[in-house]
Amino acid sequence: MKNDMLIYAPLSGNTMPLSDVPDPTFAEKMMGDGIAIEPTEGKIVAPFDGEVVQVFPTKHAIGLVSESGLELLIHIGIDTVALKGEGFETHAKQGDKVKAGDLLVTFDLEYIKNKAKSHITPVIVTNGDKFDELEKTAEKNVTALDSVLLGTKEKEESESKNSAKVKTQTSGLEYSEEATAIVAAVGGEENINAATHCVTRLRFALEDEDKVDEAALEKMNIVKGSFSSSGQFQVVIGQGTVDKVYKAMINSTGVSEATKEEVKAAGGQKQNALQRGIKVLADIFIPILPAIVTAGLLMGINNILANPGIFGREAPALIETYPQWAGIADMINIIANTAFTFLPALIGWSAAKRFGGHELLGVVLGLILVHPDLMNAWGYGSALSEGEIPTWNLFGFDVQKVGYQGQVLPVLVAAWVLAKIEIFLRKRVMDSLQLLVVAPVALLVTGFLAFIVIGPITFTIGNWITEGLVSLFDAAPIIGGFIYGALYGPLVITGMHHTFLAVDLQLIGSTGTTFLWPILALSNIAQGSAVFAMMLAARDENLKGLAGTSGISAWLGITEPAMFGVNLRYRYPFIAAIIGTAIAGAFITLQGVKANSIGVGGIPAPLSIVASDWISFLIGMAIVIVVPFITTYVIAQRKLK
Repeated sequence: MKNDMLIYAPLSGNTMPLSDVPDPTFAEKMMGDGIAIEPTEGKIVAPFDGEVVQVFPTKHAIGLVSESGLELLIHIGIDTVALKGEGFETHAKQGDKVKAGDLLVTFDLEYIKNKAKSHITPVIVTNGDKFDELEKTAEKNVTALDSVLLGTKEKEESESKNSAKVKTQTSGLEYSEEATAIVAAVGGEENINAATHCVTRLRFALEDEDKVDEAALEKMNIVKGSFSSSGQFQVVIGQGTVDKVYKAMINSTGVSEATKEEVKAAGGQKQNALQRGIKVLADIFIPILPAIVTAGLLMGINNILANPGIFGREAPALIETYPQWAGIADMINIIANTAFTFLPALIGWSAAKRFGGHELLGVVLGLILVHPDLMNAWGYGSALSEGEIPTWNLFGFDVQKVGYQGQVLPVLVAAWVLAKIEIFLRKRVMDSLQLLVVAPVALLVTGFLAFIVIGPITFTIGNWITEGLVSLFDAAPIIGGFIYGALYGPLVITGMHHTFLAVDLQLIGSTGTTFLWPILALSNIAQGSAVFAMMLAARDENLKGLAGTSGISAWLGITEPAMFGVNLRYRYPFIAAIIGTAIAGAFITLQGVKANSIGVGGIPAPLSIVASDWISFLIGMAIVIVVPFITTYVIAQRKLK
């Protein structure tokens, strides 16, 4: 990099763009530009010569300033403030002068992976207005202090003076006015149940978030952005300033100081049973999503090789024309099908972890439910009609010897029971006997319950859900597709869309295909189309940049940056995307479009669609590209003048 100021990697790991960070504060660059690193070891070193300007009490973030005045924030993981310093150890304090390579923080990487929302670590330049645009490394893997991560140089003298003038004016304030204005914008003191702050943002538990004046917040120079998450309304201020604003708020208003736990508890009280249930499902299914999506993509490749009609209505399968490809297709099919064949093991791992049990016991429980000695669940229907279901005889009581391949509910409930039994025993069995007692007893009891009670009941409920959805969409496909297409975008806002991943997996496990997932893919494309229209119509360079990057992300299946960063902010792009998805959803449901796997919910989606449905799905894609784009662009031309 040919720059005056070089920032070396403060930790070793794999680099990724900020847009991939699972937190809007960083993904939308509210704090500033930079890069993210997925660490491979738990050590942070100084990336340049400078001074430590802030070490947060919970040790999860550190702020530095270089000798040339560049301010850098290193934020270890996402939502790691909730760990209260557990797993972190600081080796520098505020005011220390440091040299490049000096040890700053060490952390338990495995602990952070297991306990935090994410271990991805953003490295942010927080005063980028004083420097030229960052040049970012193209290296995918960086080594602490050996790899140059970022490069920049100071702006011209006149620009720097103007920036310094603004900075001086801002720094000279006591922040009382700003704090008072923020409190008023979030609905006043009477609307605040509790308030705290982390290294970058104020966190409020509000009585009624509808009272928030987001327009007023956007006009404040001190506010970098705002959003709501997990029952908390968060106002992004920035490192070094947020604690001063918080102190001013406590001193200048009637808001009382609260801990993060108190704010989290106050925010959680606002979530009803449905919201808490949705969060549990999200916590379980999001960690296994990469395996499922990867399997879906590979199944798409196998479909191209093995299914007839791909290259013409009457065309034979590619492996029939070129038999030498048959072995490769079969191998790809085995690799792709593994995640779905052993889906209960994946769910068992994630569910046991979420419910507080040992995740390896969850894996074993899932494998028990798909043991090869059991009758395969996909042959259950025909075996039932022929009266050939194998059984165990337990003291005169017959128990069906059936597996639960592709099923979701049996392993979810069984993993919950397993975790509760394990927790109960851990508290009562002495440490020296835990290895001999806790796991064997918990697994044995849960296994018996799974085959005798849990499995048969939840298998029946799962089939009822499947049959009900299939009947509804068969009876009124246009209405079903239109309504689901219109609702999917709003469901993403509430987080309820995670529940439908479980439904999609249940449909695939029971019928081999799902008619819901294709609409999800179209919704993602529609959000991307709307945000691309905003990019083309916008005159503001920041909006253009945000819209462009978030549009690409949406077309590759990740819509949150597009939705929360642009479309919901201006509203009409979001509505245009909903309209496009509803129309396309009605069309493809009428045509009977189905997916035989869950893949990337964006432009690559056709790989997961049944080959005979490609043409209809591509027409649906054209609808969600054209309708939201044109609608948004026409309105934006008038609104963004």
